[in-house]
Amino acid sequence: MFNFFASPDSRNGDCYYIEGNDLNHIKNVLRMKPSDRLLVSDKGISSLCEIESLDDSCAVVRIIEEEYQNTELPVEIHLFQGLPKADKMELIIQKCTELGVHRIVPCEMHRCVVKIEDKKKKSKVQRWQAISESAAKQSKRSIIPEIGDILPLSLLKERVKDFDLFIVPYENERGMAATKEALDRIKSGMKVGILIGPEGGFEEKEVEAMLGAGAIPLSLGSRILRTETAAITAVGMCMLHIEMNVKE
Repeated sequence: MFNFFASPDSRNGDCYYIEGNDLNHIKNVLRMKPSDRLLVSDKGISSLCEIESLDDSCAVVRIIEEEYQNTELPVEIHLFQGLPKADKMELIIQKCTELGVHRIVPCEMHRCVVKIEDKKKKSKVQRWQAISESAAKQSKRSIIPEIGDILPLSLLKERVKDFDLFIVPYENERGMAATKEALDRIKSGMKVGILIGPEGGFEEKEVEAMLGAGAIPLSLGSRILRTETAAITAVGMCMLHIEMNVKE
């Protein structure tokens, strides 16, 4: 079943009025007809709907069952990703959205291979946001993960205190024991931050600054992972632990 996102102002009573790109997708790409069913997500709630009418200006879909399904994790995972090359960033956004991440913030670090000019940052974030939306639709998310503005790592350490748990996958002499301990701390309603280094890796002083601010180092295993693999693995590990052990 296809999933679409709607804003609250597109709803009137028990109907949503869908226009623009989503209308074009419903009408001309999917070739859906009246009586066909779809999901509409609005403010984190996905409702089962049926197309009531369809023309060139609007699709009217009526709600059959509100709160039809909830695909969101009971924990907010915020991924802070050291800027990689463009195609890798797109892969990270797509896959981590599928895994349930709540927000992704690209971060500038000393060893980032990519340097984005200030005048191009806004368009980059817009492009990444579109990828997040597409992946959210495909994976039937109830929300579209926000792609935050590109953030210098020097500012991130001030935000560690805003999280219930903030983890940094990095060399860790305690290995997976520390990883298990960190995951076991995750409870429903928590806000969890994950920081992933760029292609060039962390500088030691960057990690020291984050640990000094309260972040916890942990291991993703005994092998060296590429930045995109590390991001997907870290979010996936959290997702699996939450799905298996954390109750809403």
